[in-house]
Amino acid sequence: MGIISDIFGKKGNAQQGHGMILPVLPEEIYKAATLELGDIIAPSALQITPKSLNLGDKIARTFFVISYPRFLTDNWFSPIINLDKIFDVAFFIHPIDTPEILKAFQNKVAEVQSQISIRESKGMVRDPMLDTAYNDLESLRDSLMQAQEKMFDVGLYITIYADSEIDLFKIESEIKSLLESKLVYLKPALFQQEEAFKSVIPLGTDILGIHQKLNTEPLSSVFPFVSFDLTSDKGILYGVNRHNSSLIIFDRFSLPNYNSITFATSGAGKSYATKLEILRTLMFDTEVIVIDPEREYEYLSEAVGGRYFNIALSSDHHINPFDLPLPSEDETGADVLRSNTINLVGLFRIMLGGLTPEEDSIIDRAITETYALKDITAESDFNNIEPPLLSDMEMVLAGMDGSESIIQRLSKYTRGSWATFLNQPSNVDINRKFVVFSVRDMEDELKPVAMYIVTHYIWNAVRKNIKKRLLVVDEAWWMMKSEDTASFLFSIAKRGRKYYLGLATITQDVGDFMKSPYGVPIVTNSSIQLLLKQSPSTVDLLQKTFNLTDQEKFLLLECNVGEGIFFAGLKHVAVKTIASYTEDQIITSDPSQILAIKKAKEELAAGENK
Repeated sequence: MGIISDIFGKKGNAQQGHGMILPVLPEEIYKAATLELGDIIAPSALQITPKSLNLGDKIARTFFVISYPRFLTDNWFSPIINLDKIFDVAFFIHPIDTPEILKAFQNKVAEVQSQISIRESKGMVRDPMLDTAYNDLESLRDSLMQAQEKMFDVGLYITIYADSEIDLFKIESEIKSLLESKLVYLKPALFQQEEAFKSVIPLGTDILGIHQKLNTEPLSSVFPFVSFDLTSDKGILYGVNRHNSSLIIFDRFSLPNYNSITFATSGAGKSYATKLEILRTLMFDTEVIVIDPEREYEYLSEAVGGRYFNIALSSDHHINPFDLPLPSEDETGADVLRSNTINLVGLFRIMLGGLTPEEDSIIDRAITETYALKDITAESDFNNIEPPLLSDMEMVLAGMDGSESIIQRLSKYTRGSWATFLNQPSNVDINRKFVVFSVRDMEDELKPVAMYIVTHYIWNAVRKNIKKRLLVVDEAWWMMKSEDTASFLFSIAKRGRKYYLGLATITQDVGDFMKSPYGVPIVTNSSIQLLLKQSPSTVDLLQKTFNLTDQEKFLLLECNVGEGIFFAGLKHVAVKTIASYTEDQIITSDPSQILAIKKAKEELAAGENK
């Protein structure tokens, strides 16, 4: 029967025969002093049976298609291609010379026409099958003569693999049921498993030679390079499906919630992908607000005519945490005051390094009295109020028993080096389509405080005036370090839909993010999830969280910049982010590109001055 090299392309490796297993002989390889590709890919043993092949630890069985229905719909084969099983598929398409097939058609048309005439002459009832066959033959013959169609001999073979006969039977039944539901029927290559297996492995040789005739139109429906499409009728382009090069187009505001989450290691392209989404989102009448911890969005803000606020101790931009939003239609002044008091207590926990239960109660009461000091109560007209400052609260605390420790810790925010940051009236305005709050120049110790205050200010502005908005929180792990900031971010993720707000959370520190009790809930409250290149230390955690297969796990370890897995609802595909040249020039974070752009601008300015 030959040797294993007939299948795997290497002579002298291991012998095979029907009903017996002969092991590989390593000493033969050693004596030959050569090691070729066939020696590496060949299994440890091979057994050929009438129904299957035993390839070492695996069992393989090959099938061929014996029948197709009268009509084949588009992508009818995609359920098989997308099946989460191990199998190989081979298509062999042999063109048939048109004059040759036309002669055969002429004979076949004459035969069918003769049968119809005989039945008519005998007065028999008309046979619809003969009439349909005649019409189909005539229509196809016309198309062939007009060169609109061609005929092909098509062989479709499928090899499935399993660890046991039981698993093999389950896979066989699943594939057969999927195809038979579309009136496509398979048969195993009985007593031809060797020839069938050789036909499927990537040698391009159709040894089995079992064909069905198909014309161009139904043949095109068998196009194999299909996978799950993630696209909708409207939205923005997120990238290209790496499986089939289809476009991934989505409108986050048409999904159950408008939130997204992006996980990636440093340099994997997460900020690049986010800025690309922002640039395209701005074209669809959506306001975008960004909390930027690394000053990566400044140039984008300038390019689109947005506002850029630098939140730092030395900055001229200030936000007063005591600011109050106007009550919405379903809220009262009491609701606004209560909500803002709770958020301020959370802020003071972060600022003061934690509070005891007694201090928590004192802070809560002091906030209420501080508002009352400015005549702000539940009955006040919030259109005509002057919010208090942090120094006003310090004054209120000075008259309360047990507040000495609080005042001592609070003094650095009211009179110390940090007073310029918090103890000032708000002077920022977010009445632009694109607004960036940068906290890069803020001291690391104050970054969680700054991000909490900025997020709280944005939330108040969102509730004040409902518009289609996207809030981007880059390097969100800063907010996940504190339970209060993480809790506030989660509340935005849950409540944002009510105010037409989408939350885009981005982080490179997956460990810190997922360790927070609010990490997984934020992920589950995000309709869109983007996983880019990951580090080996975090990929196992992501695999567990997102139920990734081992292949998807390794994809995240090995993919290039801007590549990863895009989730939308229950579907996910491999994605590649692609930007046009103009978009790339606006959103790039590559230092060499940024320097080149700056240099080009300087040269252009120098030329204009001359």
